[in-house]
Amino acid sequence: MAPAGGFDSLQAALDNGADSVYFGVDQLNMRARATMNFTLVDLEEIAQRCNKYGAKSYLTVNTIIYNHDLSLIKTIVQRVKESGITAIIASDQAVIGYAKSVGVDVHISTQVNVTNIETVKFYSLFANVMVLSRELSLRQVQEICEGVVKEDVRGPNGELVRIEVFGHGALCMAVSGKCYLSLHTTNSSANRGACVQNCRRKYKVIDLEDGHELELDNEYIMSPKDLCTIDFLDQLTNTGISVLKIEGRGRAPEYVATVIKCYREAIDSLQNGTYSEEKVTEWMTELEKVYNRGFWGGYYLGQELGEWTDASGSKATQKKVFLGKGMHYYSKAKIGQFKIEAQQLRKDDQILITGPTNGVIETTVKSMRVDDQEVDVAPRGSEVTFTIDDVIRASDKLYKVVPSEEVTA
Repeated sequence: MAPAGGFDSLQAALDNGADSVYFGVDQLNMRARATMNFTLVDLEEIAQRCNKYGAKSYLTVNTIIYNHDLSLIKTIVQRVKESGITAIIASDQAVIGYAKSVGVDVHISTQVNVTNIETVKFYSLFANVMVLSRELSLRQVQEICEGVVKEDVRGPNGELVRIEVFGHGALCMAVSGKCYLSLHTTNSSANRGACVQNCRRKYKVIDLEDGHELELDNEYIMSPKDLCTIDFLDQLTNTGISVLKIEGRGRAPEYVATVIKCYREAIDSLQNGTYSEEKVTEWMTELEKVYNRGFWGGYYLGQELGEWTDASGSKATQKKVFLGKGMHYYSKAKIGQFKIEAQQLRKDDQILITGPTNGVIETTVKSMRVDDQEVDVAPRGSEVTFTIDDVIRASDKLYKVVPSEEVTA
């Protein structure tokens, strides 16, 4: 299951083999603060794109709900039903109950903090899929999956309840995301999708009695490394889970493309018997290229405490640098035209093109022309053309991809 914060990420997920996509709309989702969010008007197109690829579509409505939200909840759930979205992901009983009353399928969000078989049995009255708490070990996940089969726990559709877990992406210091730091410091509730990420900052601990500052190994002591399970994916899938969920609705489309591609290949390799340490090494190299805070295996492997990141921001080995925007596409010649608005484009540069229709395009510029003359460098302000198979649109953005040290140098 892939995250999508916009049509570019949605298309990137579908192009790289996602079986399902989850997303939010402007309000009442846990990424409401993100600049990338869909609106209710987009639901039909989302459903159509997913249906075209044989993928399922899930709308997250998993925040805390207040009385003044109840009419909006009904509007959202009704639009889900009308537009053909597969199901909603919810945590509040108001949402779960109303969805059930109008015949909209529900998945139980990780915000509910499902940690045992009895909770699964209770919510099976309302939902066909449970997203487990992120703080469980492999053994605990397996016991729940085995319990579903042993006790024949079935959802409203009459089928065995499916168990879903997070497999990759950001982790939070709070239990299954239930955090009040933002609310305490800025009156901005993380549980309403407005987290300001206090935990990702660097802090000093001061002894108020004598004023001494304590050194804490230079760690960001509330900011966990990102979850990565690709190196023990065989163990995770052997627990009996049905869905592997990728975190990242606030991430860029190239993050979605890379992570989904790697996990798609890994899952397929498990099924055809070619999963190996050599492939894991290759996938890890690719995953390190996109946004990450360093990787660890989460609580699946039994660690009592998180592994904290030792730096602010991303540790990605590659960065994208904005160059310009699409202008025109000459379909017969398969040539794209771009306006270079920043930096400069050089021959043999690795480039990244993102847009709501194409998703993510990665290629290398082998030759290019400015003012109908072949050049090695397209400077800022120029209009450059080069061969590309995909149709270029004015909404497309052009980047060059460089090693991270080149950006900070």
